[in-house]
Amino acid sequence: MKTVILAGGLGTRLSEKTSDRPKPMVEIGGKPILWHIMNTYAAHGFTEFIIALGYKSEMIKEYFLNFYAFNNDISIDLKQGKTTIHHGRQPSWTVHLVDTGLNTMTGGRIKRLKEWIGNETFMMTYGDGLSNVDITKLVEFHKSKGKLATVTGVRPPARFGGLRFEGDMVAEFLEKPQSGEGWINGGFFVLEPQVLDYIDNCDSVIWERGPLEKIAHDKQLVAYKHPDFWQPMDTLREYNYLEELWQNKQAPWKVW
Repeated sequence: MKTVILAGGLGTRLSEKTSDRPKPMVEIGGKPILWHIMNTYAAHGFTEFIIALGYKSEMIKEYFLNFYAFNNDISIDLKQGKTTIHHGRQPSWTVHLVDTGLNTMTGGRIKRLKEWIGNETFMMTYGDGLSNVDITKLVEFHKSKGKLATVTGVRPPARFGGLRFEGDMVAEFLEKPQSGEGWINGGFFVLEPQVLDYIDNCDSVIWERGPLEKIAHDKQLVAYKHPDFWQPMDTLREYNYLEELWQNKQAPWKVW
């Protein structure tokens, strides 16, 4: 099953990190967040990816074109002009890098991938959110429901630390808890190819509005509820939080 990752947005809310690179290439622990997301899928055996490119697409292409060299030791014979890459352990991934337009919206990007997706079930997520969602169980859930689309419902992270009281005393302080109130779209979709028929041939279509709303109206959208870790990287504060988790070896999304 192929996994589509939307990686073409401008990332304006994280401008401190995205002025010179696309947001999926912002590094957590020295690796692009895109690499972390792909590892989440690969840990469950899903290793074919379609990356929808837009803003600064050349940086993502360059990363994967040189992935083998970047991630192995290299010997360079300057006199002979010969380079030897010493083989290491590398992921068995197939990565399709597809330009989907600089200003194309999420729905338009998905529609542009129709020929790459083909007539088969596929997965889709955003290139800026991390989670420890069990992809295997997510796919099984989707198959069991027999609907066109499954979205992973998540609890939005709280912006501030939480307090639990015993009278006037603070019994417990929880830093960055899941809010426990309401469910939101956390990405990590499983989709049937028929969902593409809900998207007009227009780059301005936003997936989360017209198409997804119509699919829900037709009772073809189900939610896989994931109450555990999920965290977007939309702001510098959220970036710093993810980096801190990784550096302290407390990254819940590291399931590989």
